[in-house]
Amino acid sequence: MTGETSGIGATAINEAKQMKRISTLLLCTALALPATVIVTAAPAGAKAIERACMKSDRASSRATCSCIQRVADYKLTRSEQRKGAKFFKEPQLAQDTRQSNNSSNEVFWKKWKDFGNSASQACN
Repeated sequence: MTGETSGIGATAINEAKQMKRISTLLLCTALALPATVIVTAAPAGAKAIERACMKSDRASSRATCSCIQRVADYKLTRSEQRKGAKFFKEPQLAQDTRQSNNSSNEVFWKKWKDFGNSASQACN
């Protein structure tokens, strides 16, 4: 009976190892998938910040503008990106938004400022 028990124990250990490998593979795939989707799927209206950056007279390089866009994708909604992209062409609009008494502009400005700080750290 000992031989049968050890055979069952070895089978259970092998199955556990296989399940661990499968679980690890699924976890790695799940973690990699969102990054792949973000990088490969760019619907219309995406990359507003990158386009505005490239058109701006302050654009340093495509790589920098691309980096700034990646931070924007993480920190801002698509709508906020479109709103902020206008600042590149119209700096006065940024000043008006910052000084506005409108509560939604105040919320947006805090997010925009956080985005700017994060982009500065990540992209310089």
